[in-house]
Amino acid sequence: MPENDTIHIFIADDHAIVRSGIQALLETIDGLEVVGEAADGQQTVTAVTSLRPDVILMDLEMPVMDGIEAIKQIMNQWPEARILVLTSFATDDRVFPAVKAGALGYLLKDSGPDALVQAIRQVHRGESSLHPKIARKLIQELSRPVSQPPTADPLTPREVDVLQLVAQGLGNQEIADKLVIGEATVRSHVSNILSKLHLASRTQAALYALREGYASLDD
Repeated sequence: MPENDTIHIFIADDHAIVRSGIQALLETIDGLEVVGEAADGQQTVTAVTSLRPDVILMDLEMPVMDGIEAIKQIMNQWPEARILVLTSFATDDRVFPAVKAGALGYLLKDSGPDALVQAIRQVHRGESSLHPKIARKLIQELSRPVSQPPTADPLTPREVDVLQLVAQGLGNQEIADKLVIGEATVRSHVSNILSKLHLASRTQAALYALREGYASLDD
């Protein structure tokens, strides 16, 4: 990463020791800079819509306004926001609402430092980043009947290839390199996949691929 390509990060967590610990860790990593922090959801919404950080680390359990409501309000005011949920909880009633609210990544707090740094960089690139435990929860939720089934128009073999790589967390350029095609072509394939499957995001596409057996959490 070029030195001038710094990722600016905002930390939202009601525990001061957690915020301090994350900031201390990230300060040791080249190309990452913490530009702000907040202890509750309302402070977070106000701050990030002004600061416009590159990545927001969002706890789900906070006073005044919880993380899920904060995600909803941020995405409503700033749809381009890139949010990485960092939580101790992987329960159904917390995880899936965060997915629907628009967060790109979901990491448990017991993850290692390397996993956090990798997730930040993936979310910064606009890619989904899912902790395996959370991915399993989301797959279970997505296994429930949906109101609108996928289109009868099947995915092409190339679209299946792209979907499998999306499920592995690869970005468009990485997929292009692997398949030896242009990045614009990859974007077109991803758009077609989302349209055919009636999905709203790459995260949902990745979960669909896991649920339907196109990919596994061990890939």
